[in-house]
Amino acid sequence: MANINRCYSIEDLNKKARKALPGVVYDYIAGGAEDEITVKRNRDSFSAYEFAPRVLRDVRQIDLSATMLGKAYSMPLFCAPTGMSRLFHYQGEKAVARAAYQANIPYSLSTVSTCSIEEIAALSHGSNFFQIYVWHNRDLVSEFINRCKTCRYDGIILAVDVAVFGNRERDLRNGHGRPLELQIKTALSGLTKLKWFFRFLTSGKLKMANMVDHLPYGGDAQKAIDTVNEQFDASVTWDDAKKLRDKWEGNFILKGIQCVDDAVKAADMGATGIVLSNHGGRQLDFAPPALDILPEVVNAVKGKIEIFIDGGIRRGSDVIKAMALGANGCMIGRPYLYGLAAAGEEGVKKALDILKTEMERVMRLIGCDAIKKLDSSYIKKISSL
Repeated sequence: MANINRCYSIEDLNKKARKALPGVVYDYIAGGAEDEITVKRNRDSFSAYEFAPRVLRDVRQIDLSATMLGKAYSMPLFCAPTGMSRLFHYQGEKAVARAAYQANIPYSLSTVSTCSIEEIAALSHGSNFFQIYVWHNRDLVSEFINRCKTCRYDGIILAVDVAVFGNRERDLRNGHGRPLELQIKTALSGLTKLKWFFRFLTSGKLKMANMVDHLPYGGDAQKAIDTVNEQFDASVTWDDAKKLRDKWEGNFILKGIQCVDDAVKAADMGATGIVLSNHGGRQLDFAPPALDILPEVVNAVKGKIEIFIDGGIRRGSDVIKAMALGANGCMIGRPYLYGLAAAGEEGVKKALDILKTEMERVMRLIGCDAIKKLDSSYIKKISSL
């Protein structure tokens, strides 16, 4: 395991991850669509705000706790769904779920995970969510929902921004989407990272664990890519989303909302939450950063639905800014994946601890002792940016 004791920021973990992973695998985490402008803009959006600190306040005790979707958590973070996590570290999704449970924050499992709905339910007694797509095979989507009911998941997250895959040029150059080429390039690249390569070879085949019975080659992730890609349905409408919502009695979240009108529609159709997200810049280049549209969405939905943001969060200060602008919580993906790649479960814990420590420090320095007391008076937009 990499020495992460001297990792003091998410960027430090990113550097460790880059050293640990073959280039084709690291690119899958870090890359975005086309020129990757949106990946950069997601990060830059937080730099457009500065704090308006209060001084001479008693900030010895800081309360980061937040209520999200009806449950109390230790801090306003939510582990976003990320596919194929065992590609980055042999512990995969299980490591992330355990770390989230121990930190008392919610975890969301991807449809294209290497660990099944049932496995996560068995190992983690925390708050688990499952992310779905509306696929051509509607029966399979219904099966996912029923399995989540049986396993008592806390909610369903419907990804609504994947009518087609984004033009992820790094992945295309690396052979993702072309099974044989991907296997060859992964193997060749892996030879430069022998520790990763050994674990990859000895920890069992990489499988899309939720679909083993529905895919060729026993769900082998590399060989079944084309079959999965063919399931994405460009004809999906709000009516389809409403039908899925009606199948699920609990929390139902739409992830990938990118404009005010859709946020209002989500509230009207009965969703309990939305995630303002451009898929981490991996779908549409020049999509709006979540933070840029957050204030307008908050004003439009008027508390009818909970609002989360996703994309570009690398610092505890980013979370504080989002909460001050009215978010109910923040989803993170790359930050915990960097930790996972660097050191497995301990790396994920480190990522969460870094963000928590940074949040506590920022709260003290701006003179606010509780997350629930944050409002827009604590930040202002920098006029020169």
